[in-house]
Amino acid sequence: QVHLVESGGGVVQTGGSLRLSCAASGTFFRIISMGWYRQAPGKQRELVATINSGHATNYADSVKGRFTISRDNAQNTVYLQMNSLGPEDTAVYYCNARGYESHLVQSVFDEWGQGTQVIVPS
Repeated sequence: QVHLVESGGGVVQTGGSLRLSCAASGTFFRIISMGWYRQAPGKQRELVATINSGHATNYADSVKGRFTISRDNAQNTVYLQMNSLGPEDTAVYYCNARGYESHLVQSVFDEWGQGTQVIVPS
């Protein structure tokens, strides 16, 4: 089983910064991809950014140039540095991890954290 624990959310003024962290623990063979998604009130969950084990990244257009995702493979931790935050970034941010629990291809996992709230008052 894989367990994700997020931290770093909070309330920040427009133009401010926050750094989210997500640590994976438990028993697993390999984490292939980690990422951040967010869900604003009344909206569907959407991709924010992902990073694979080779540190290749993918960002939503709405956060490009403002957010930076990074990963510490040794610590099984992913970070999201968020700069120039605005009210449109207000959401619950969820960490995601995908990989394999064992060397068997059918042992794939796709886990989510509990979410951390980010609020940018308008």
